[in-house]
Amino acid sequence: MTPNIATRKLRAILSADAKDYSRLMRSDELATVRTLTRYRSMITELVSKYQGRVVDSPGDNILAEFSSVVHAVQCGFEIQDSLQTENAELSEDHRMEFRIGINLGDIIQEEERIYGDGVNVAARMESLAEPGGVCVSGSAYDQIEHKFEFGCEYLGEQTVKNIDTPIRAYQLTRDETGNGCTVRTQVRKSPNRLLFAFVLGLLILSAGGFYTWTLYHPHATASIEAASIDQMSLPLPDKPSIAVLPFKNLSGDEKDGLIVKGLAEDLITALSKIVDLFVIARASSFSYESEPVKIKQVAEELGVRYVLDGSVQRSKERLRFSIQLIDAVAGNQVWADRYDRTVNDLFVLQDDIVRRVLVELQIRLTDGERARIMSRKSQNLEAWLLVQQGNHEGWKLTREGMSRARELFQAAHKKDPDWVSPLVGLSWTYWYAARMGWTEHRAEWIRQSLDLAEQAVSKAPDYPGGYQMLGMLALSRREYEQAIAFREKALALAPNDYVVLLGLGSVLYKAGEPERAVGILKMALRNNPRKAVAVLWAIGDAQIVAGHYEEAIQTSNEAASLQPDSMYPHIFLAAAYSAVGRPEEARSEAEILTQINPKFTISSWMKSRLLKNPEDTERYADLLAKAGLPKN
Repeated sequence: MTPNIATRKLRAILSADAKDYSRLMRSDELATVRTLTRYRSMITELVSKYQGRVVDSPGDNILAEFSSVVHAVQCGFEIQDSLQTENAELSEDHRMEFRIGINLGDIIQEEERIYGDGVNVAARMESLAEPGGVCVSGSAYDQIEHKFEFGCEYLGEQTVKNIDTPIRAYQLTRDETGNGCTVRTQVRKSPNRLLFAFVLGLLILSAGGFYTWTLYHPHATASIEAASIDQMSLPLPDKPSIAVLPFKNLSGDEKDGLIVKGLAEDLITALSKIVDLFVIARASSFSYESEPVKIKQVAEELGVRYVLDGSVQRSKERLRFSIQLIDAVAGNQVWADRYDRTVNDLFVLQDDIVRRVLVELQIRLTDGERARIMSRKSQNLEAWLLVQQGNHEGWKLTREGMSRARELFQAAHKKDPDWVSPLVGLSWTYWYAARMGWTEHRAEWIRQSLDLAEQAVSKAPDYPGGYQMLGMLALSRREYEQAIAFREKALALAPNDYVVLLGLGSVLYKAGEPERAVGILKMALRNNPRKAVAVLWAIGDAQIVAGHYEEAIQTSNEAASLQPDSMYPHIFLAAAYSAVGRPEEARSEAEILTQINPKFTISSWMKSRLLKNPEDTERYADLLAKAGLPKN
């Protein structure tokens, strides 16, 4: 009997994918579907023109095969030219750009479908392509190198997901003055051309080019000392781990400083939503803001493999960003680039950087993850800056700071009524002021906070902030199951977010699950190892409720050493020392506490704990009373 042999053939594969498709669908579903249908028809016609065949077109993806690589690349160029013309007729928020990847490889055909590494590599090239651009594999590039003129940038050998061997990758442009990949294609240069490039480089350096280059790439000239895994203060996570350092403002303009700070914060927020990535919290990353630091030190102190670093300098109306991703353990630069942008292009830059980081770390996103990343964003720069200022003022946690934050969030909401971040910020300021007794209209402000949080969830169900606030409000009503459900929803949307982890852990131990709370809070501590006072407070509190008194003593002493003027660790220490039979130390902590806060009473403290189980409240209060603290 003749065996069933699969049909194999060598083909040029073109893979295309729409950028920001999820965002476009959320913004205007009908218009997006119409645009996609029209663009897909145009692409299909062009594929046919170049003697190719569209194999499949699921969602916003298009897969096509060609018998000629030359035809595939020429088709890719014409697709991008045609779509650029069409996009020019649309408003900026409705434009649909495609990335195109092309590979020459062996494929398996079953009926009308095709499979195999040839298809997979094309998809990986597409993920490396710039929006509106074409990226090809080494096997495809070899077939077109001398066939026609084009512009090219060699990206080096790329290690791509599910492919064992690194793949050469090339970004191509339709540049009829070009002649193959004449720039940065070091693997294809002859010795004479390498010598020429070397001599030319020396001449440029002597003419002052070295200064200009280092100005935009401030870390590129220094060798990167590799971090030691053995010297790390915390074990490396079992998934790619990254810290985003505060970007350096080389302009000296305070407004530019706010822009780069907000950019780094938004990058952390976006990356924190990726399940397959471990991201250090902003507070720990930004603790290096005012000190010169080596990448090795950052990696070893925070326990991460990758570090994202950058700087910005203003040139008239444009900002010049230099960004680099470093593998600290290997001691090398994974990727570096420079971007010239206007301030209005800032959000496009954020998307580009996040996409590039995920590509370099080989993390593939589902549509749902893409949607969650994009859901946070405003396209209004003024609104975005107002929210950055509001967060800065609010986290002072003073009456004046919170009042100023409320004004800034209200102004941001007026600038962009559809953006949920100002709504969440407003909800927070109303709730916190009511909690602290800073208003005579407490019930009305709580109601206002709830209304704003519900609006945020309704407008953006993939944004965790609204669920965070709903969880806090439910806890204040002692609706424990609902509070946990809201906070778990927030964590599902942002599994790396330090604030979200802290929020869930803080609800759990009050709801009668202190053991689980400690585990969640320790995850938050791992995400924020440098500025962890708040999470240490929460862990100490949870350990008291759980009855882990020795652990509470260790945790609270660590917190007290970081912030000795805070009353919280001394409360936990007074209770824990009482529980383990160390009355003198308990009384000493009680004395320190009353010096910090002479108005402290056990009844007011236990009321703020909102503990579900009465026996936990009674036990906690008794321990504080044994330390000599006043009941009322």
